[in-house]
Amino acid sequence: MNGVDVPSAGILQFGTSRFLLAHVDAFVSASLAAGHTQKRVVVVQSSPRPTGRDKAHALMRLRRYPLRIRGRRDGQDIDETHQIDALAGCLIADEQWATLEALFVEHITHVVSNTADRGYEVAEGDSPCAALPRSFPCRLLKLLRARFEAGREGVTLMPCELLSDNGQVLRRLMLDLAGEHYADDAFRDWLKIQCLWVDTLVDRIVSEALEPVGAVAEPYALWAVRRVPGLEMPCCHPDVHLVDEVEPFEKQKLHILNLSHTFLVHQWQSQSLTDEITFVREAVADPRLRAPLEALLDEVVALLARAFPMLDPAAYRATTLERFENPFLDHRLADIADNHDAKCQRRVMPLLALAEQHDMNLPLLRAFAAEIDGRR
Repeated sequence: MNGVDVPSAGILQFGTSRFLLAHVDAFVSASLAAGHTQKRVVVVQSSPRPTGRDKAHALMRLRRYPLRIRGRRDGQDIDETHQIDALAGCLIADEQWATLEALFVEHITHVVSNTADRGYEVAEGDSPCAALPRSFPCRLLKLLRARFEAGREGVTLMPCELLSDNGQVLRRLMLDLAGEHYADDAFRDWLKIQCLWVDTLVDRIVSEALEPVGAVAEPYALWAVRRVPGLEMPCCHPDVHLVDEVEPFEKQKLHILNLSHTFLVHQWQSQSLTDEITFVREAVADPRLRAPLEALLDEVVALLARAFPMLDPAAYRATTLERFENPFLDHRLADIADNHDAKCQRRVMPLLALAEQHDMNLPLLRAFAAEIDGRR
């Protein structure tokens, strides 16, 4: 079927991004190699960007591609290359829609996506009833409608966009669009009952693409997947975790990793170190920045441990600092400083509210918040 290995195709992936190639696809490849699962990924290229189309053509030619893992783990520097062998094929939506629709109806069981920042927006005048919809939501709903009309069972949708409750956000979007464009309630009922909409959280730094296809990523990776009745996972991997709730893991990432970035930038600017220090790895190696960060994290970890007993924030803190030490990653503090004031508000103020809720006094966090407020 147009270069797709149909018998093994089971996972439809919207997007050719280097992140998905280094994250979900790497997990699927390892799961296949270990004999845990049999389903492979069909990548669908659906954006108008020429670079995406070029990568799609490369994926058609080269189903196996290199993933270079560079970073620090358990105190050891790692620099190794893995061959990712997860793909059953690649399709270009604008050129191969009929093939894509037939494959979706007959063979796909799981859908993953990682669309751009505005990927959930519906293009003006777009419709799932069009012969070839332009936007991701309409394209996905058109595929789901075709499967429904064929009398097939539903699919499992596992979006990877960095949105809270991303599975439920996508579910509401699909139901709203279905209500707008299809008169029958049966289709909406099928979407509600037959399909599984799964919240997930992804985390991995994928620092660069390799040409013609491939990626460079850090050793750390996380795919936290909310456990729901009837869920069958598309892969099995040590970095894939079934969890009862995704939200605590989102808060842990926001208030340890993201807050640490923001605090480092704040100290970097306040101490007038912008001419001396350029990268995150340099910042955490400098006692002038490392010591106040460690002290702040003492407070944050204690708070998160009390608020979310299911987490291990001390372990996540240690992992985060090791990720910051990555000798191969040139992560510029100046880039993190973009929209600094807004990031401060989003990453600090909810922590203060959480501390009040749990009757904890966090003087360093309060002092940081006061400094932020004084700069406004």
